[in-house]
Amino acid sequence: MSYLVGIDPTLVRTNTEGPAFTLGTIGQILDSSAGTKTYKYVQYVDGTGPLSLAVGDVVIYVDDSGYGAHQVTADVSDITGKEIGAGVTAVAMTAVTHDLGYFWIQIRGAATLAVDIGGAGSDGDQLTAVGAADKGLTLALDAGAAADSVGVCAIIVDETADEIICMFPE
Repeated sequence: MSYLVGIDPTLVRTNTEGPAFTLGTIGQILDSSAGTKTYKYVQYVDGTGPLSLAVGDVVIYVDDSGYGAHQVTADVSDITGKEIGAGVTAVAMTAVTHDLGYFWIQIRGAATLAVDIGGAGSDGDQLTAVGAADKGLTLALDAGAAADSVGVCAIIVDETADEIICMFPE
């Protein structure tokens, strides 16, 4: 694992590499220099309902090809199967100017969501992107009969403050 040193995870780029990203390519996974958070470099796809993103919004992989192509979206209406949570945005961007832009998402560690957690959850409950609203997460047990069947990707730390521990797939 490489460490995120001298790279600003809040930048949005129009290509995969540049002055703020010289350690790898799209799909690169890096730990923060403190080792408490892990980030992944991905490409954003607007989809049919372009959405502006704020710091703390959840993005999902674009259907079954999104994970391998490192492409994410915030528009759940474009997904044909179950939503696979990709990460929490570390950047604010506008949909129109950054379709197909490249940026960092946080996939591990503590984060605060910009969108309220769906369902009536409590601290320690498991969260999923399956059945969640655009840019959000919902309780895993509300999305299916068993939490292990819906792709758990986070745990609630403080429900009232929308604080979570991320554990999205690498």
